This record gives sequence, structure tokens and C-alpha cells, in this order.
Amino acid sequence: MDIELLYNELKYSAVRSGGPGGQHANKVSSKVIVQFDIENSKALSEKEKTRLLDKLSSKLNKKNQISLTCDESRSQYKNKQIVTERLLVLFESALIEDKKRIPTKVGKLEKARRLEAKKKRGLRKLLRQKPKLD
Repeated sequence: MDIELLYNELKYSAVRSGGPGGQHANKVSSKVIVQFDIENSKALSEKEKTRLLDKLSSKLNKKNQISLTCDESRSQYKNKQIVTERLLVLFESALIEDKKRIPTKVGKLEKARRLEAKKKRGLRKLLRQKPKLD
């Protein structure tokens, strides 16, 4: 993943934040929306693209673009920094490959315990039966 190219491919837009805030909130566009097109990106390799499309499928729109918003701060610049950092963290966590599970054998002690428990259960059930009259 080429981060310099990635920064150039991000599309930012600023809109007015919702909620209370009086006169200042009604005239200042401090909420920042960042959009990134995964399929047409030159910053990502094909392997990275397919992994991101698979892992982030619930967060993508119909055009396979991811869109994140931030309106935590009253500053548009701070919101832009926050949303960019969130996007990078999201990409990094999605690109981490899961470790392959190595199957292990059951230990001797564990096997012995299991067999002992089976014998006890069998004996308990045997004692529940009616006695044989010979």
C-alpha cells in the first residue's frame, strides 16, 4: 500500500454538522466526509484490493467506495485529520492476514482423563439396570 498515492486519491468534502450549536453551526461546514474508490485505486495492489473488498464489504456502497465521516471537532482541519487516520487504521486492520491454525494432538493425560470419565459414566448406567436373576 503506497500511502503517498493513497492520500492523493482521497476525496474530501465538507458539509454542515447536524444537531444543536446555534448560529455558528448553521453557517460553518465543519463535518468532513472522505471517500475512497477501492477498485480504481493505483495505491493498492490487486491482492490488497480483493482483501479490502472482502473484509470491508459491509461498509462499501454500490460503487465499491468507502465513505467515512467525522464531526467530532468544531475545526474542519481537525476533522479531516481524524477521518483520514480512521481510514488508514481501518485499511491496516483489514489487510492483516490471519495466522493459520496449527492442529495439535490430544495429550496422554487428557486422553486418560476422558477414558476414565467414560468408564465412570458406563458404570453408573450399568448400576441403573435391573438385577439379573439367574
